[in-house]
Amino acid sequence: MDQPEPNDPPRRPDHGCFGCGELNPCGLHLVFERSDGGVRARFTPRPQDEGFFGVVHGGIVSTLLDEAMAWAAFAQGIWAVTGKLDVRFRRPVQVGVEVIVSGRVMANRGRVLDAAGTIHQAEDGGLLAEGTGLFVRVPEFQAREWGRRYLDAPDG
Repeated sequence: MDQPEPNDPPRRPDHGCFGCGELNPCGLHLVFERSDGGVRARFTPRPQDEGFFGVVHGGIVSTLLDEAMAWAAFAQGIWAVTGKLDVRFRRPVQVGVEVIVSGRVMANRGRVLDAAGTIHQAEDGGLLAEGTGLFVRVPEFQAREWGRRYLDAPDG
């Protein structure tokens, strides 16, 4: 997963997003690749991601799922933002233990997308958290602007 495949979602080095931006020193620095009709990324939680001792903060867990679902939409060529996010915490996500964060679009209803995300422990595949989200397509002018900004493509 270290080297992006030609069809993987692009990543820019000059982006400050908390989830995927390289410029954000506090960010998660997630790198997504296409996988099984969706996207996935590997992530090892750091001490600064902690809530209770040794356990990743629920807000970070939610952010991981949100980011995966948003990237799943983007991997389908859709610029969308989160309208609603529901998270189910199954088991604690532990600091220092690698996880796999996955997302996929479950339904494309035009302006609205339904997405799902999961976090599994990398070593044993155990389900740690899952979420669903409702994502809303951005207006066409915004999609074009973001396409130019993030993809260097006039029509994004």
